[in-house]
Formats: sequence, structure tokens, C-alpha cells
Amino acid sequence: MLGDPLFIVAAVAALAVLIILAIGIGGYAKGGEFNRRYANKIMRLRILAQAVAVMLILLFVLMRGKGG
Repeated sequence: MLGDPLFIVAAVAALAVLIILAIGIGGYAKGGEFNRRYANKIMRLRILAQAVAVMLILLFVLMRGKGG
């Protein structure tokens, strides 16, 4: 599974969501000008990245799954 390119892409997308979320939480915690200027944009980016990651994970499960 670790050698599967679709799995790697889905894992990278999930990692990107985690990084964006950490930046957003850090901005909220610190507050200040950065939070006022970018908080909403960062969370919108997180939602978009999360949607892409979920779609990639579902695609992986559909293509590689052995469900019945």
C-alpha cells in the first residue's frame, strides 16, 4: 500500500490539511494582525484542502478496496 501512488497523493493531501489547520490554530492562539487579516482565508483554504483530501481517500478506497 505504501508504494501505491494514489495512497501517497491522498496521504500528502491529508498532511497538507494538518499543516493548514496548525497554521490556523496558531494564528488564532497568537491573535494580532495576522489573525485579523488571514484567519478566514486560512480556514477557507483548509475546508477546500479537506474536501480534496476526502475525495482522494474515497477514490483510493473505491479503486483499491475489496468490499462486497
